[in-house]
Amino acid sequence: MTLEHLGWNARFESLFLPHREAGRVPARVSREDRDRYEVLDGSGARSAGLAGRLRHEAQRRAELPAVGDWVVLRPGAASSAVIEAVLPRAGAFTRKRAGEAADEQVVAANVDVVFLVAGLDGDFNLRRLERYLAAAWEAGAEPVVVLNKADVAEDPAAAVAEAAAVAPGAAVLAISALAREGLDALAPWLPPGRTVALVGSSGAGKSTLVNALLGEERQATGAVREDDSRGRHTTSNRQLVPLPAGAILLDTPGMRELLPWAGDEAVDEVFPDVAALAERCRFRDCRHESEPGCAVLAAVDDGTLDPGRIESWRKLQREQRWLAARSDARLRAAEEAKWKAITRSMRFHPKADRWRQ
Repeated sequence: MTLEHLGWNARFESLFLPHREAGRVPARVSREDRDRYEVLDGSGARSAGLAGRLRHEAQRRAELPAVGDWVVLRPGAASSAVIEAVLPRAGAFTRKRAGEAADEQVVAANVDVVFLVAGLDGDFNLRRLERYLAAAWEAGAEPVVVLNKADVAEDPAAAVAEAAAVAPGAAVLAISALAREGLDALAPWLPPGRTVALVGSSGAGKSTLVNALLGEERQATGAVREDDSRGRHTTSNRQLVPLPAGAILLDTPGMRELLPWAGDEAVDEVFPDVAALAERCRFRDCRHESEPGCAVLAAVDDGTLDPGRIESWRKLQREQRWLAARSDARLRAAEEAKWKAITRSMRFHPKADRWRQ
């Protein structure tokens, strides 16, 4: 498999040129496992660790390499290759890391398309779909809504219509990965060299879809609970999976929750109906809550805007403001800690006494 099959292009070649002149080789992170990585360099898979300086810098900035990243590799034996740098990403599907800290987690790096997989057996949730769409638009990737398990749905066409109403600009497809039905509809997004991330909640059928596209049972699959259609994490690690036709799948574990790390433009892509109405509000800083002359509230009142849409918009806006505030506070604390450490080290510097005199 060549680098081009792995998604290498002129942009990455330009960024890599100084490293190539230094005798380094490019590789793509295909799997991560704590402090070790599996990378693909065009000749096959090999194990690699981080160079000490990169490890220190990456941990300090919470920016360790992620699956899908292109890296600068110092050649060596299969067990001793070293990652010296990470090339700037073309984009990344990110979310708030699980836990209290407001840290950003890269779910998939350098993806062209995101398959937002939802099951039609009870996993179907429009409000959750809006969140996945926001993260996909923020990543600079093309979102495609894949409604899986159409073989057990009462009315797949109705579900497609509902999803299309909240996913403007995105294709919406109904398939059954288990029954191998509707898979041909995915082909336009799976040409050679294209990287497609699969994201969705546990039990949506992502691993079954990977197996269906591979034509073999490579990924482990599991049953879901009948009462809520939730499944276990059958995929425990993010990993690149090359397809026979040439595209690259980036499989991800199911997410129990998703708080997207998205900017205003990405939110507007998900809620163009709200954004268009907001242009007609009396006040430019209208928050669409109780302000006079609010075109958004008027649309809710006359039935032209679904109340669920504006409630979802408000919640996502509140969460993004909270993330921004927490992130800024964390960055300020990190900067203060850095300068305190520098000041402390200077006190014990051999030349410190001379400077004080």
